[in-house]
Amino acid sequence: MPTTPGATTTADRTAPRPEPDGHRTTPAHTARPWATLIAVSFGLFMVGLDSTVVHIANPAIQADLGASFAELQWIINSYLLALAVLLILGGKLGDRFGRKKIYLGGVALFGLTSIGIGVVGSIEGVIALRALQGVSAALLMPQTIALLRATFPREKFGMAVGIWGGVSSVAIAAGPLVSGVLVEQYSWPWVFYINAPIALIALIYGQVVITETQPIKAGRFDVVGVLLLGAFLFALVFGVVQGQSWGWGSAKTIGTFVAAAVALAIFVLAENRIRNPLLPLYLFRSTGVSVGGVVFVANVFTILGLTFLVTLFLLNTLGYSTIEAGIRMLPLSAFSIPAAPLGAALTARFGPRRIAALGLTLMGVALVLLTQVEPGSSYWLLAVPFVILAFGSGFAIPSGADLIVGGAPVHLAGVASGFQTTCIQVGGAIGTAVLSAIVAARIGTATDGLDLPPGTEEAAAAGVPLDGVPQVNDAFISGMHIGMLVAATLAFVSAALTLLAIRDGRRHDVATVLAETAEGEAGHR
Repeated sequence: MPTTPGATTTADRTAPRPEPDGHRTTPAHTARPWATLIAVSFGLFMVGLDSTVVHIANPAIQADLGASFAELQWIINSYLLALAVLLILGGKLGDRFGRKKIYLGGVALFGLTSIGIGVVGSIEGVIALRALQGVSAALLMPQTIALLRATFPREKFGMAVGIWGGVSSVAIAAGPLVSGVLVEQYSWPWVFYINAPIALIALIYGQVVITETQPIKAGRFDVVGVLLLGAFLFALVFGVVQGQSWGWGSAKTIGTFVAAAVALAIFVLAENRIRNPLLPLYLFRSTGVSVGGVVFVANVFTILGLTFLVTLFLLNTLGYSTIEAGIRMLPLSAFSIPAAPLGAALTARFGPRRIAALGLTLMGVALVLLTQVEPGSSYWLLAVPFVILAFGSGFAIPSGADLIVGGAPVHLAGVASGFQTTCIQVGGAIGTAVLSAIVAARIGTATDGLDLPPGTEEAAAAGVPLDGVPQVNDAFISGMHIGMLVAATLAFVSAALTLLAIRDGRRHDVATVLAETAEGEAGHR
C-alpha cells in the first residue's frame, strides 16, 4: 500500500541497526528463521491460550476451593500484575544473558507453574502460582519477537510478524471453547495442565533449532524502578479489590491508596535520577505515546473487566455449561482474528488518530447495547455487541501501537514497546477490579439488613441466583450494567481525547503497523 509522502516505511524502520533492535544479529549461516518462528510460536500459543481460559474456569475453581469473589479477581490480577511489572525487565534480561536462554527458561517455568496450579489444592496457592506464571510470561514474551528480529532478514520480517500475530489471535480465540471442554469433560486443573505438553515440545524443539543471540553487557538493571513500579501497581489494584470488603472510607482502603500515590511519586523522582531508568520519563514528551497508553488502558480495561463479569453471568446466572458458555463467548474472541489486520490496514490508510477514536467509539456503542441484556434476553443481544466490541478492540490495538511505538524516539522504541504491554496488563487488572467492585457494591447494598447465611453475599456477587431474594439477583444484573456504562464512558472519553490531543502525522505502511503491534504486545525491548 502506498504511504504518505515522507512516511516511514517498513524498510526504514527495520533497516540494519545496532543491537538490541537490529535484524540478523545471529550469523546468517547459523540462523534458521522459519524453524525459529515455529519454536517461539509454541510459547506464544501457550501464553495466548492462558489469557482467556481462566475466565471460564473461575466458577469451577470457586466451587472446588471455596474462593471468595475477591480471590477470584486475584486469580486473574496476580498474573497481570507480575507480567506488567517485570515485562520490560524480561526484555533486558534477554539482551543481557541471551534471548534463547531466557525464552526457554520462561517456557520451562510457565509449564511447571501450570502443573503446580492444578495440584496445589488451595486458593492461596493458586493465586501465588498464577503470579509466578506471570513472571514466566514476562520472561518469554519479549524474546519471541526479539528472536525473530535477530534471525529474519528485514524483507521477510513483516511476514513473520503476520504469522506471529495469527498464532496469538487463534490461541486467544480458542481459549474459551478449550476451557469449556476441559472443565466439563475433566476438571478445572486441566485448563492449566494443557500447558505442560506444549511447554515440553517448545523446550525440546527450541533447544534444537534456536540459535542464541549475542549478549549485550551495557547498562545496569533498574531494580529500584522495578520495585517501586511493582509497589505502586500492587497497592492500587489491592486497594480497589479489597475496598469492597474493607469499606471505601475505611482507614485501610485510604491508607492503601495513599501508599500507591507515595510509591508512584518516589518512582517518578527515582526515574529522573537514574542513568538507565526502567521507564525514561522524557518518553512522554510525545503526545502519541501518552495518548496511545490511554487507548490501550481503556481497551483492555473494557475487554478483561467485561469478560470477567459476562462469564459469571453465563455460567452462574444463566446456568450454562462451560462448553455452552465458551461457545457463546466465541463472537468476542473469534472476530478479533480478522479485526486486528483490518485495523492495521485502516491505520495505514487513514492514520492512527482516526482509527483509534473509531475503535474506542465502537467499543463504547457495544457496551451501551450490552446494558440491554437480561437473564431472559435473546442471545443476539449478546452476540451482536460482542462482534462490534471485537472490531472496536481490533481497530484500537494497532492504531494505539502506532501511536506509542511509532511516536517514540528511535532509540526508545524498545522501551515504548514495553510501556505498551505494561498498559495492557495494568488496564486488564484495573478493569477487572473496578467492574467487580461496582457489582460487589450493588450486592452489598441489596443484602444490607438481610439475615442471609454465611457466604451468600459472595455467591451473589459471582452471579449465583438466590431463591426468595429477587432484589439481590437484580442487583448483580444492575451492577453489571453500571459497570458496562462506566467502561463505555471511559471508551468515549478516550476516543474524544485521541481526536483532540493528536495531530495527523506521518503514516506507516501495513507491515510496519503490524510489526509495531507485535513488538508492543510482546514487550520487546
